[in-house]
Amino acid sequence: MNTTRHISYVFILINSLYLLSCMAPQQISYQRDVHPIFVDKCIDCHTPPYGDGYRETGLDLESYKSLMEGSIFGPVVIPGNSKMSPLNMFVEGRAGNLSRGMKNRNMPMTDREIKVLQAWVEQGAKNN
Repeated sequence: MNTTRHISYVFILINSLYLLSCMAPQQISYQRDVHPIFVDKCIDCHTPPYGDGYRETGLDLESYKSLMEGSIFGPVVIPGNSKMSPLNMFVEGRAGNLSRGMKNRNMPMTDREIKVLQAWVEQGAKNN
């Protein structure tokens, strides 16, 4: 009987670990998940030398390196902190008048795209 109880506990433990792994947040990839959002929604304005967003802010979204260099106002991504990251504040509409100044209001970011950017920053804004 003791062996049966032990096997039951092992079975419960294995099932619990499996369920936890299924619920683990997906690892967001810059190349697969984040950069395509920038290409679709942002890069037209944030490409040097002629993009309006680039000329006004110095923010170049063509590459991970240029994104992480930030803008003339400083960093736009604070790895691990989407609440304080200017990128997230901007796309979520928490940047006041700056958010309203977005030119691409014909194609605003979807809730899914915003959540991808939040998760990517929270996961450390890795170049993966």
